[in-house]
Amino acid sequence: MIQVDLEKINELKRIENFSRDAMKGLCMDLTHAVYPHDEVYGQYCTLEEYIDCPPEKVYEYLAHTSSLLEWTYSLRDMQATDKPNLYVFKDKVGEHTVCYCETKVNAEAMTVDYHCAWDQGEHLWMIYLMRVVPAQLVLNKPGSMVIWTNCRHPFYDQNPFPETAPPSRPVWVGDLWPMFYAGHWVEMQNLKHILEHRHRNDLPMGPLV
Repeated sequence: MIQVDLEKINELKRIENFSRDAMKGLCMDLTHAVYPHDEVYGQYCTLEEYIDCPPEKVYEYLAHTSSLLEWTYSLRDMQATDKPNLYVFKDKVGEHTVCYCETKVNAEAMTVDYHCAWDQGEHLWMIYLMRVVPAQLVLNKPGSMVIWTNCRHPFYDQNPFPETAPPSRPVWVGDLWPMFYAGHWVEMQNLKHILEHRHRNDLPMGPLV
């Protein structure tokens, strides 16, 4: 499938145009040594962003699992599984890694929770909690606030399913936890740029993949 307008959005950082080494360097730059990082991001990783796009449109976009193909740094090649609403991606930050995802939504509260796991789809323990808030309520202006939280599940510290991991993979997802805030900040900016670009230019919101 063709991502029809992503090449026109210069600000995006995706694995196709921003190498793993460049991403690592940027995350290192954003992960400052002047504050106790583990105290700030030890157990929870929360970030927020204003997006100049109506909240209903932001929620609808996020509610489509396939939107992850556009705004995440490394989830690609989504395929359906035998279980309804469960999809499998290639997570290219882990090279030969597959990532399973089931999206759970609440339209009234405008929450979108991505229940994910590397390597296997039976126990989805990597939970990405997202909420869309009308900016008019909290900032007194049109648009949306997006709040995104991850919790440090114990499995981040040790892979509970080593038998499902590709034998040659050099990294476990939990090894990346110290850079979660920086990496998710990059992805949140991708989300902001995509939605603001399409809303500003009166384009279909998508996902367009």
